[in-house]
Order: sequence, then structure tokens, then C-alpha cells
Amino acid sequence: MKPGTRAGRADAPEATPSHGAEASDQLYERLSAYAGRPAATAGTGRDPVNAPMIRHWCEAMGDTSPAYRGPDAVAPPTMLQAWTMRGLSPDPEPDDGTGRSAAYDELLGLLDGAGCTSVVATDCEQEYLRPLRPGDLITFDAVIESVSRRKTTKLGTGYFVTTRMDVRADGELAGTHRFRILKYLPAKRRTEEPAGEPRLRPRPVINRDNAGFWDGVAEHRLLIQRCTRCATLRFPWLPGCNACAGQEWDTVEASGEGTVFSHVVMHHPSFPAFDPSGEGGPYAVALIELAEGVRIVGNVTGVPYDKVRVGLPVRLEFLRTDPDLELPVFRASEGG
Repeated sequence: MKPGTRAGRADAPEATPSHGAEASDQLYERLSAYAGRPAATAGTGRDPVNAPMIRHWCEAMGDTSPAYRGPDAVAPPTMLQAWTMRGLSPDPEPDDGTGRSAAYDELLGLLDGAGCTSVVATDCEQEYLRPLRPGDLITFDAVIESVSRRKTTKLGTGYFVTTRMDVRADGELAGTHRFRILKYLPAKRRTEEPAGEPRLRPRPVINRDNAGFWDGVAEHRLLIQRCTRCATLRFPWLPGCNACAGQEWDTVEASGEGTVFSHVVMHHPSFPAFDPSGEGGPYAVALIELAEGVRIVGNVTGVPYDKVRVGLPVRLEFLRTDPDLELPVFRASEGG
């Protein structure tokens, strides 16, 4: 992407102010005092930008751009945060270079103490100012930009916390990473479904970037984006081409033929809406490679979950799960 490009926004859960309690929200007054304080200081990347990590990323994402290979390779811009992450260790080491501040820990501690112990990431926005190249040494710091007033969402009641990280390569500002989380007290769930009430699947998030895809589904068409500059097909839908950074695109309709590229069997948690028997599972979720070369996640129908296998031929069909939701799924035959 070009310098200065922004990418990576995701819609937050629908939120409404907690009217009535807002005026006396003493916790918000304490939380808002942390706005402007550091969230991380003097952080350092555990490793320099390096070709093996770039290769692994591109393989996982299916990105074959020549810009990320060879002696003049740069890192994919969307790897910006990857160079700042400490890995899977559960607790930071004293010298692990994360730079997390006491102020940020205090802020999260206040939220935990108020019962807001659950977290969901709601929004990510990145700005790219300079390409990252193998050998670049990464440093970063972050600031607590804002804390919202108390909000009530379908997940529960809590506060949105926004941080902004400045990422530097050899001391030069390379990009910014703005991240918003909701720290919340989970809403109480009903322990029993009222008699006769249908069990509904979660609603997909539809935004300006993918609305055209769902319009196609409503017409029983599976639409794939195609860059009008380089003709690269892409799925899922994105605002720009990950091969040439072109911003213009049209669509092609998938033939509906495909094969199972990989799959998982969901045993837990039990979710009756995803299981035709209504018993809650197990059920298979597959990554389908379409004949056009792109891949899509979907349910496999027509065979028991334990008959799904890599390479299994499938064909697109559309499943109405309830009066307000229709989804693309993939039907296989046991002899396939």
C-alpha cells in the first residue's frame, strides 16, 4: 500500500449510552483521567524484520505479491503490529521489551475491579508511513487515547478503551496502529429458551466493504471481487487489491464448484443453531477452495461431520436458516 494508507477497520458491537446512570458514573471519571497517559513506553520488537516471518505470513494469507520476495523485499504493510508482539508466553518477562506501562495496568485493574472482566476487540486502524524491510529494528510506544462513557451493548455493559501505538523502524516513524477494545460485564443469558422460540445463528456484520457480497447472496449468487487493474481475484471482500494496491474492482460470479481445503469439527461449545439435528453438534466447518482459486469458510452439508475430508468435492447451495438470514453453504455427497 502507498505511504499514508489506512486499513483494517472493523465494526464495533452496537452500543448505546447507559442513560440515567451516566450522570453518576464515578468510575468513568476515574477512567477518563488516564486519557493521554502512556500505554507502553520504550517497547522493542523481539526480532528485526525478517524474511522467514514475511514468508510465513504471505503463505498463511495466500499473498503472492512479488514485492514481498527477493533481495529488495518489503514486509506486507498489514504486518505492522506483528513485529511488536511478544508471542504466546502467558506472562511478560522483565526484559521482554513489551514496554507496557503501569498506567495501562492500573486502568485495566479498575475495570476488572468493577466486574468488566470480559474483553472483545472492536476496531483496528493502521496507517502506513514507510515500508518495513528485512533488518529493520522495531521500537514502539503507545498512548491511551480515550475511554468512553459507560455503554450498553448486546454483549454487556462496559467501556471502550482506545490506544494508539507508534511503530518506528531504526528510529523513523513507520506507521501507527490504533486499537479499540470493549471491557465489559457480560449480560446475563437466559438459561432456557422460551417454548417455540427459534434458535438463530449470529447475524453477519455487513458494512460498506462487503455489502455487495451479501446483496449477491440475496440473489443466490456468490460474488468474488476482481481487481480491474491486475485482474487478481480476492476473497473475502476488501477495499483494495493485495496484489497491486489497486482501488477499483468489479465482480465475477463463482461457478459453485469447489473442494474442501481444510476443516475442523466443532464439539464445544454446543450451539444448536449450527446443527441440523438441533442437538448442538458436533458439526464441521470447512475452508472451501473454489474452482476460481479463492477460499471461503462455510458449513458442509449432505454428509455427517465425520465424513468431511480434505479434497472432498462440494457444490454451492444457499441455506435459509431463519426468515431473516440466508447463507452460502457447500453440499457434498457421501460417495464424493
